Amino acid sequence: MGDDKKTFKKKDMPIRRLHDTDEEMEQEERGEFAELYQDSLRQPQSGEIVKGVVVQIEADCVLVDVGYKSEGCIRINEFIDETGELTVKIGDEVNVFFERGENIRGHMVLSKKKADSQVAWEAIAAAGGEGGVIEGKITGKVKGGLIVDVGIEAFLPASQVDIRPGGNLDRFIGETCKFKVLKMNRKRGNIVLSRRVLLEEERDKARTTTLATLSEGDVVDGIVKNIADYGAFVDLGGVDGLLHVTDMSWGRLNHPSEAVKVGDTIKVKVLKYDREKGKISLGLKQTMADPWLNVETKYQIGERVQGRVVSLTDYGAFIALEEGVEGLVHISEMSWTKRVRHPSELLTVGDNVEALILGVDTSNRRISLGLKQTEVNPWTVIGERYPVGTKIEGQIKNITDFGVFIGIEDGIDGLVHVSDISWTKRIKHPGELYSKGQTVQAVVLNIDAENERLSLGIKQLTPDPWEEIPSKFKPGTRIKGKVTSVTDFGVFMEIEEGIEGLVHISELSQEKLASTKDFAAVGDELEAVVLNVDTVEKKIALSIKSLQTAIDKAELASYMGSQGEATSNLGALLKEGLKKSGDE
Repeated sequence: MGDDKKTFKKKDMPIRRLHDTDEEMEQEERGEFAELYQDSLRQPQSGEIVKGVVVQIEADCVLVDVGYKSEGCIRINEFIDETGELTVKIGDEVNVFFERGENIRGHMVLSKKKADSQVAWEAIAAAGGEGGVIEGKITGKVKGGLIVDVGIEAFLPASQVDIRPGGNLDRFIGETCKFKVLKMNRKRGNIVLSRRVLLEEERDKARTTTLATLSEGDVVDGIVKNIADYGAFVDLGGVDGLLHVTDMSWGRLNHPSEAVKVGDTIKVKVLKYDREKGKISLGLKQTMADPWLNVETKYQIGERVQGRVVSLTDYGAFIALEEGVEGLVHISEMSWTKRVRHPSELLTVGDNVEALILGVDTSNRRISLGLKQTEVNPWTVIGERYPVGTKIEGQIKNITDFGVFIGIEDGIDGLVHVSDISWTKRIKHPGELYSKGQTVQAVVLNIDAENERLSLGIKQLTPDPWEEIPSKFKPGTRIKGKVTSVTDFGVFMEIEEGIEGLVHISELSQEKLASTKDFAAVGDELEAVVLNVDTVEKKIALSIKSLQTAIDKAELASYMGSQGEATSNLGALLKEGLKKSGDE
């Protein structure tokens, strides 16, 4: 009997001591049963949310003391956040959901996730259910929208994220915001939220206040919401105003993004406010002093200035002299010698340059600048380097209908007019004789520094053969030549290299001709006599008819007399024939 007693615990049955009386034992037993009863009252009921303290963290579970005889076990993944981090430590107090009593391991079965869910649903109900406003944290992205943690997972459609749907939704992940409950179904565990509805309500309230207090001339704070090629839209508090690119800076902007960025908070001035249409025009530069007010006294004509190239156009380059003050270097003012087709041949945006002020027009906000004026004009000294008569050598840079351009030095070309290529040849196009890149010699004929022109001549390298023509081809001289051209009015003959004479149709034959083409063709060799030489017009008149008449008379004289007399009389006959032609 004694051995059996040893197996009982005090809690199960009191052990009677030798000195205990029956009354004492009865009182002790009543106290222990009362304690057991109180313990049963303290035990949580299934479905109840109770507070507990984390007492131990193991590999797969977290032990929580809820004030009962055994701890509760909660799976550790219920304490892991979206980043994979454990959210509790030993000693932390947590709300837990009591599922049932001890399991086979002697632990109470608890749930943190179910407690959070029940608390969340109760909070949603307390906020008014559908139409209520609750707070939550955006934790992730799913197809069609975002996931929001409000104690349980709720769905935020992409269309309900912002006032202007679209864009990258990832930027919202991690934000804690307030949301309106659009739909909820506790049975299915579904909640649909909207952030957009609350933003629109806030905007409408702010819009009403802004429109009631806004006036032209006000300087107000605004947030840049959107940027376009022509300007930026600025939120003034529920209402947007347009900040045009021309009102962003006193200087030149290639694009509004050079002055403002989306999200910037800026001070702007209300330039125009149309209450009926709700249109607001804003100005950013108007909040700053106009730098052009001091330009006239600050920048003087003839002064050298430093600046930065900010823009290139077909007609010139804009140079920033200071913030909001720019000058234009026209393409014609960039180089003394180079033919600049586009400013980009000499400049790039960002270059720091020195320029000379050519003009200041404050009324039109224009400053004219010159780059070439900072250097010596080579045309002012070209006459010293190449006096008239100087023989030069250079490459042909260009060939045109009217002549060839020869490079003298960097950027300076001289023109050989087609009339100065040859003393004797009739040249239709310089390309017949020369090609681009060919090296040739020429003589300086004239320098026009004011108009930047240099005249050259190639034929002047040799003497003018026409100075000797009158003595070589006196009237009455009998010559031979090859037909070079046949025209309606006569036949051209080359009597020596580069020297041509014309046999007029009336001097071709003693008989009347219907057409010159019936008389001769290009390449035929003919004999004629010189009628006249015009050194001014560089023309030689020939006659075949006069020669033939003289020959006929000479042959007749030969027939009538001796050969010596006939031969001696040919010259006299020619002179006689020429005299008659002159009289006619």
